[in-house]
Amino acid sequence: MSANDEYLRLASADNFRDVAGTGYATVDGGRLRTGVFFRSNDLRLTDVDLTALQAIGLRAIIDLRSPTEIALHPDPEVPGAEPLHFDSIGIPIERLSSLTSRAEAVALMDEVYRGFVDQERCRVAFGGVLRQLATGGPQLFHCSQGKDRTGWVAALLLHIAGVDDPTIQSDYLLTNASSAASRARVEAEIEKHGGPELVAVYEPTLVVAMEYLDTAWTAVEERYGDRATYLREGLGLDEATLATLRGLLRAE
Repeated sequence: MSANDEYLRLASADNFRDVAGTGYATVDGGRLRTGVFFRSNDLRLTDVDLTALQAIGLRAIIDLRSPTEIALHPDPEVPGAEPLHFDSIGIPIERLSSLTSRAEAVALMDEVYRGFVDQERCRVAFGGVLRQLATGGPQLFHCSQGKDRTGWVAALLLHIAGVDDPTIQSDYLLTNASSAASRARVEAEIEKHGGPELVAVYEPTLVVAMEYLDTAWTAVEERYGDRATYLREGLGLDEATLATLRGLLRAE
């Protein structure tokens, strides 16, 4: 990392981080370039953090949330950053309210991750996001918690760049540590209204788990045969776009 380390930690957006990590290694001996793409949970920022975000010089802020989520907490205006919206279907709010067990919650999360692959609306959104990112950095993408929709886009970017699966998995799971403070606030609200038993029911929807990511990769293999075909046919990305993303992401 460089002197830019400081802006990679925003107290009011605890799951904000560089997609490239510290400059992850690729399977062919290369490294990723930091400072190009950033990921985050929702941008309910303090003035200090908003100033830090502005200093990055973002070209665009890509919002993966639904219109309902956006209406509750609109993104702040960041000078120079074009606000873009790709609704990629997260955890359905109406389904959350009816959960009665952890098993139901896990099943719902598996359904969400399968939807990233099987639902046309998700494929259109994710394809659009990756084409937008291919226009060049620095850009930021985010959803509400920065873990599922955002985590899937980040996993796809790392795969496209040539990062191995163990590194992709470790980066994906970083959310559980990074977002501990914001998750604790959500859990406190749930406990206040429904008690500790309800916190236990909802916990699988508040974290990431390898089961969820594996569910999405398995859906890719079942529907498309491999990841390359998912990117090409499912998301509609041509080789030029994929090559551009690799060029942006890789330091060499």
